[in-house]
Amino acid sequence: MEKRLTTTAMLFSVGFVFMLICTVGAFFYGIQIGKDKTEEKYAAADEGSALAASAATPYQQQDLVSFYHTVFLPYREFQNEWFAAMNKLSQGKTNEATSMFKDLASLADDKAKEASSVDMQRSPLLGQSQISYIRSLKLFNEASLKAATSAKTLTTAELKKNVEQEKTYQSASLFALTAQQAYYSAMLKWAATVNTDIPSEYTSPAMLELNQWKNLSITVKNKLMSDQLMTRKKLTTYYPQDLTSRVDEFVVSGQASKMKLHTLSSVVDLLINTEAVRSGDFLASMSTLYQKPLLPQLPFFSVETN
Repeated sequence: MEKRLTTTAMLFSVGFVFMLICTVGAFFYGIQIGKDKTEEKYAAADEGSALAASAATPYQQQDLVSFYHTVFLPYREFQNEWFAAMNKLSQGKTNEATSMFKDLASLADDKAKEASSVDMQRSPLLGQSQISYIRSLKLFNEASLKAATSAKTLTTAELKKNVEQEKTYQSASLFALTAQQAYYSAMLKWAATVNTDIPSEYTSPAMLELNQWKNLSITVKNKLMSDQLMTRKKLTTYYPQDLTSRVDEFVVSGQASKMKLHTLSSVVDLLINTEAVRSGDFLASMSTLYQKPLLPQLPFFSVETN
């Protein structure tokens, strides 16, 4: 009897141990399978995220180029005509101001439609810039129609002053400057994807020393110049990069030091107030001031296309 019990107990013990081994083995096997599947899942997710991020990068060069030709250029073409008309007024060379401003109103309307022909909203800053340029052109349309009416009763000198003080024109200018800021901010975003040493965003301190300015990349400098023009509500015929090059020229030549100017704002004030900046200044000094600058391949950065 004792022998049978001993054999039964032994068989039971062996069976129990065998089951225990199987259970433990199954447990660890399940853990390993789960671990492998989890790693595969996250690896696939990471790869997918990387591909999606690459495909959806909002500030690629082709986006900046597309924006230039489809939105910026139509606005710029109108702006050039606007400044040409205002120059005629300042020189008293036009006796047909009414028809001139009617033509400008029609041109602004056409260019607003042209700038609306594409959707740039995939890139937030470019989308913002597009909207602001379109609003600017629509306001320029209104300002031009008002100027056409005023031209019937005012002299050319009075008309120019009246236009520049009119709220619709001032709003049109502010929207254009806002659009310009967003476009140059988008260029900075692009530059940061090409060179990780360049920040994707940069806000100037209240007092930016020229020693700090000298160490900034060209895309940061251009963005800051668009900020400076916006702060001063200064709509100009020249580009932010033209102002950048004049500041750099002023610093490199030692003129800033001679005049004991130590901050960026003080130099910008001097250059703007003395009308020392011209369209084309950047291209004229590009080869001497900048060695292989990191800039998107846009026509207004290229000597060959200007």
